[in-house]
Amino acid sequence: MFKKIFGKKETVESLLAPITGKVVEIEDVPDEMFNQKMLGDGIAIEPTEGVAVSPIEGEVVQLFPSKHAVGIRGNSGLEILIHIGLETVSLNGKGFEAHVQQGDKVKAGDKLISFDIDYIRENADSIITPVVITNSDIVDSLTKTGEATVTLGNSELLTVKLK
Repeated sequence: MFKKIFGKKETVESLLAPITGKVVEIEDVPDEMFNQKMLGDGIAIEPTEGVAVSPIEGEVVQLFPSKHAVGIRGNSGLEILIHIGLETVSLNGKGFEAHVQQGDKVKAGDKLISFDIDYIRENADSIITPVVITNSDIVDSLTKTGEATVTLGNSELLTVKLK
């Protein structure tokens, strides 16, 4: 659920799991762009279901033409990238169905993208899905879930304290 705590100019956002599956540390993602945190810090999920939902209330600021990734800006300004699978841009949208467009307002739990796990597993490098904060300059601290598995729209994935 979208949660803000005010007091002493402190804003904390809780991001729900956008996907159901097994939690993978970002450092263990087999792609340097993510494990070296070049796009930002976060966490990854190995999906067990082919649906991605919004982890936060905000706006879809980017939907890649290949539908493999979506960027959301939360109401606090926090920006999140959900990148379904690794090297999935080369699939040119096959195996993906977008349920939102750039500019759409979303609430936590709104469906963003459906995807075919088996097709991606067979045709891309990995099904592992990084969820990263792309504007870490506004982040004071980031707490990651300690759970081994998460459920989309229900499990708290990340808690972010903003500067």
